[in-house]
Amino acid sequence: MASVTSLASTLQQQLADALTAALPEAGTADPLLRRSDRADFQANGILALAKKLKGNPRELASQVTAAIPAGDLIKEIEVSGPGFLNITLTDKAITETLAARAADDEGRLGVPYNSAAGTTVIDYAQPNVAKEMHVGHLRSAVIGDAMVQILEFTGESVVRRHHIGDWGTQFGMLIQYLIEHPGELDHRGDDAAAGEAAMSSLNRLYKASRALFDSDEEFKARSRDRVVALQAGDEETLSLWQRFVDESKIYFYSVFNKLDMEIRDPDIVGESGYNDMLEETCRILEESGVAVRSEGALCVFFDDVKGPDGNPVPLIVKKSNGGYGYAATDLSAIRDRVQNLKANTLLYVVDARQALHFKMVFETARRAGWLNEDVKAVQLAFGTVLGKDGKPFKTREGETVRLEDLLDEAIDRASTVVREKAQDLTDEEITERGTQVGIGAVKYADLSTSAARDYKFDLDQMVSLTGDTSVYIQYAHARSRSIKRKAGELKSQPHPELELAPAERALGLHLDQFAEVVAEVATAYEPHKLASYLYQLSSLFTTFYDQCPVLKAEVPGDVAENRLFLSDLTARTLHQGMELLGIRTPERL
Repeated sequence: MASVTSLASTLQQQLADALTAALPEAGTADPLLRRSDRADFQANGILALAKKLKGNPRELASQVTAAIPAGDLIKEIEVSGPGFLNITLTDKAITETLAARAADDEGRLGVPYNSAAGTTVIDYAQPNVAKEMHVGHLRSAVIGDAMVQILEFTGESVVRRHHIGDWGTQFGMLIQYLIEHPGELDHRGDDAAAGEAAMSSLNRLYKASRALFDSDEEFKARSRDRVVALQAGDEETLSLWQRFVDESKIYFYSVFNKLDMEIRDPDIVGESGYNDMLEETCRILEESGVAVRSEGALCVFFDDVKGPDGNPVPLIVKKSNGGYGYAATDLSAIRDRVQNLKANTLLYVVDARQALHFKMVFETARRAGWLNEDVKAVQLAFGTVLGKDGKPFKTREGETVRLEDLLDEAIDRASTVVREKAQDLTDEEITERGTQVGIGAVKYADLSTSAARDYKFDLDQMVSLTGDTSVYIQYAHARSRSIKRKAGELKSQPHPELELAPAERALGLHLDQFAEVVAEVATAYEPHKLASYLYQLSSLFTTFYDQCPVLKAEVPGDVAENRLFLSDLTARTLHQGMELLGIRTPERL
């Protein structure tokens, strides 16, 4: 089935046509349509036009109004103030458009595919091998996963990349310690405990090897030799390195599983995945003159990047000792993603504090011709997770908070809320719903804040049943499903001939905006706008539920059917929207 044109788009087109008909000299003019609290929509574009054409805006507004054809869409147009148009739509147009959305046989609620879809490589969820995941790893994973779902839904071809930290000098120390203490990575345990066991043995080994490295000069020297062996591709060293990577993956998967996220092995391409390209990347940059030698290092300079002393700060691609920095890896990854994966867009979900590094990397790639008019790179930069006190989130001991501890606590809190509200849920269902509500609460708190801003991690607020929380949205969805179960034989059916109550109209107009919100969020990489839309939808549904009973005996049959239809479409829209954010919507709560 074809996508459904929204009421706003249809109205926008009719107004634009009327502007052109009434004022041919205006060419194609934008009516500047927006939602309004005075009517359904307000068009403000005539003011600017009047200035341009040196006419009286109220007179122009009347001319435009006269040029709009009679039809089923517009109930009333009023010229207000200096030439604004206040427009009210017919109830019939609202119900018919929603009926078309509900009837979409692909189950997409009439959301169109993006006609200009291409290929996006999205780089997100990048933990480090042999290190525990902490609260700082949360945002890249949650925001990245939501953008993957949203972009795929709009028809974009998405390639996921998890650029894990799996290379570097610390592996010399770890591998050398393992050679000298061979049983240190062994652990027993079933699958459920495997992630925890893998992490605790890695942690133990990391601390022990670090202590030895700092206190024993001979071990330090052996560790440095081991780095050389690793970089030279020595077989024994590489196979031990691989053990660290594999153990870490067992742990990563257990955390991402808890976060209800799918991470696939072929999508994990860490720093080591680009080792074979580093030398060639440097050669191309040097031969093309993009990078130059400075004090023995291979550097790229920028006019607008200077240090506190006013001297230029370069991007160092290759160090004077012959080692490669992050820049060489990141530039090689760009080459791979553009040339081999055929990306049109590279999206990096990375901490805002790395903005300067990526600005320099992207500019270097543009100078080298890897990024151009057809291929763009974007950093979806995110802020920091703060504690309730507004400072970076730490434990009482001043340590970074382990991500798993945080998720477990969220699930505990949510299970308490679910248990208190549950009327007919078994213990097993309470456990399952507690996990869905707890993980949903953590994700939603992250996604409902504009990515670039810091946000406070406050579990009490996150699992609250009131306010802008995922729990509030999940309960609105569950309430609608409950109405459907209790409706029995009552048909869920639109009745375009009926007049709508104010709460029905408000809900209907908002339901119709879903497709436009999804398109905007996909284009601007702003998932918080989808979260905000879903929260407003839940609020409007709560008002509708209070003011427009569906199942009361005195409600006429056709009105009840139309209300059940609105309730059902709300549940479907909430379910689809939350799914795009990576959050479950249980049928019962």
